Amino acid sequence: MNIFADPQIWASTLSMAVPLALPAIGGTFSERTGVVNIAMEGIMLMGAFFGVAFAYWTGSAWIGLLMALIIGGLTSAAFAWGAIRVSADQVVLGMAINIFAGGITAFLLDTVFGFSGTPVTTPKLPNVSIPGIDQIPYIGQIFTNQSILVYVMIAIVILSHWFLFHTRLGLRMRSVGENPLAADTVGINVWRLRYSGVIIGGLLSALGGAYLSIGVLNSFSVNMTNGRGYIALAAMIFGKWTPFGSFGAALLFGFSTALGITLQGHGVSSNLLQMIPYALTIVALTGLVGRSIPPAADGLPYDPKR
Repeated sequence: MNIFADPQIWASTLSMAVPLALPAIGGTFSERTGVVNIAMEGIMLMGAFFGVAFAYWTGSAWIGLLMALIIGGLTSAAFAWGAIRVSADQVVLGMAINIFAGGITAFLLDTVFGFSGTPVTTPKLPNVSIPGIDQIPYIGQIFTNQSILVYVMIAIVILSHWFLFHTRLGLRMRSVGENPLAADTVGINVWRLRYSGVIIGGLLSALGGAYLSIGVLNSFSVNMTNGRGYIALAAMIFGKWTPFGSFGAALLFGFSTALGITLQGHGVSSNLLQMIPYALTIVALTGLVGRSIPPAADGLPYDPKR
């Protein structure tokens, strides 16, 4: 059987791309305004834990999703304050948030839910099928019975591209990532737009984390993001800091994961297959598939008083 002709592998690819594409697009917003956001991994973990925790406490996955976004927004706001206002080293600050998130979520999981973890009765977000599309041969099998966040992701990809490249505010956000001094000179509030970019990135990263805990599953486990925030960072770079490019790279990484799962039933070593997404990440970051040029002021603090 030709596994590439099986629509299920492409359905899995789309599903696996969600927790990569959402933070990758979020990182695009952050870095387009000039802030390197390494904290995506930690924000995803925070969103995943608090999403499933509040879903259990309230009995509503939608409230869990809302709280995941709020926690992600607050965490990214703290990161933004340190990176923009205090001019802390953005990479070191991002790694600190990742380490903190890994520790606090593990501690809270054990303290709140105990050894057994989150209860199996925790609600999750629904899977949906779009009328009409589910009747299309082959294509319908790919898009049928997907998590609602899969469709949300597709909408976010399109809207993000339109916003960044076809609106005045998107142009201003990109300008502060290229030349903040020139933007400030013409009256653009550099700090405000950088805060906005980072917080949007945090919201999308938290959404990606919530997808793992209450979109695919209805549970949380220690370090359940498993490095997806870093792979999303590679997808953003691979996609040349554009929403469509980031989505395409996320699909590539998602396909490598889906292919690995599929080939496990064909006698291929699971250890070798689990290495594929990370090998692709290394390839993307080393520029072997073409050099990616970041925004000119990416990672450079800006003080409007100077």
